[in-house]
Amino acid sequence: MARRPARKTAKKKPSRTYHHGNLREALIEATLQLVQEDGPEAVTVREAARRAGVSSGAPFRHFPNRTVLMTAVAEEATHRLHAAVMAAVEPIVDRPPLMQLRAIGTAYLQWASDNPTHFAVVSNRGLIDYESSSSMKRENEEIQALMGRLLDAAGAPAEAKLAARAFVYGLARMRIDNHLPQWGVDSPAEALGAMGAALDLFLEGLIKRRA
Repeated sequence: MARRPARKTAKKKPSRTYHHGNLREALIEATLQLVQEDGPEAVTVREAARRAGVSSGAPFRHFPNRTVLMTAVAEEATHRLHAAVMAAVEPIVDRPPLMQLRAIGTAYLQWASDNPTHFAVVSNRGLIDYESSSSMKRENEEIQALMGRLLDAAGAPAEAKLAARAFVYGLARMRIDNHLPQWGVDSPAEALGAMGAALDLFLEGLIKRRA
């Protein structure tokens, strides 16, 4: 009886393949997952590659080291924040400056609340190379310039530019770090309302100072 020829075993294909152009996005998404689960300290290029389902050497053409990878995540975060701020102001460009400033502050706080992992990366300059990123600097500077013009138009003192940035950043940081319960804000559902009320109080102070 003739023997059957041995069957060829088909090679198992990878469960997921990446084409040129989307490996970068997959690695950024994997990095965000790492930050969310274990904090920024857990991020390595090799672990991001493992999470993305590619070989350990695959990412290094895009991201030669951890700082470059984290900077890419921060660029994506800044782009999203920039879009959120500009979208909030666009419908009310003909309204009073303080109303536009409130829209900027509210958009910033909403974005930080909705994107805590992005915020954790972009707000830590020790994780990223801010100076090397032209896109991140440009979009940050556009937000700062818009705030500056509106504060000038509202007649706010020069130091209000730093104060306004510090105020909304501090509120966002407290929200992300879960400090608000210590100040009587006991649930996430209350957070945006409480932060909005604090923002209103801050802006009212600017109006009184101008008067």
